[in-house]
Amino acid sequence: MEILKQLERCESISDYSLEPQAKLLLFTDRVVIPRNEEIQLNIIQNHHDSTLAGNPGQEKTLKLINRDFYWAGMNQFIKEYVSSCHKCSRNKNIHHKKFGLLRPLEIQSGPWISLSMDFI
Repeated sequence: MEILKQLERCESISDYSLEPQAKLLLFTDRVVIPRNEEIQLNIIQNHHDSTLAGNPGQEKTLKLINRDFYWAGMNQFIKEYVSSCHKCSRNKNIHHKKFGLLRPLEIQSGPWISLSMDFI
């Protein structure tokens, strides 16, 4: 609100501008979104969950939204949303070291020294 009042009084604020026809507050040519979680979720869902978006990851979703919109804490909000996405977690590739090769068991010196069982 402070920024909006200063812009209405024609005071210059770096990186902020006011679009008079559409009555939009802009930050580096991106629409500033108010602190309203419902609006923010709607924007993320349109850019992440829609059929056309195809559930992009955190970085791509952030880039897509960052082109047109801005709000305080946007990066963290998007990362939390995408990391909690059920489709993404189910389809995400697992990045870990490859498991090592199987090693043969040692040959024991007598009977019943080693016992193994397979459970089915």
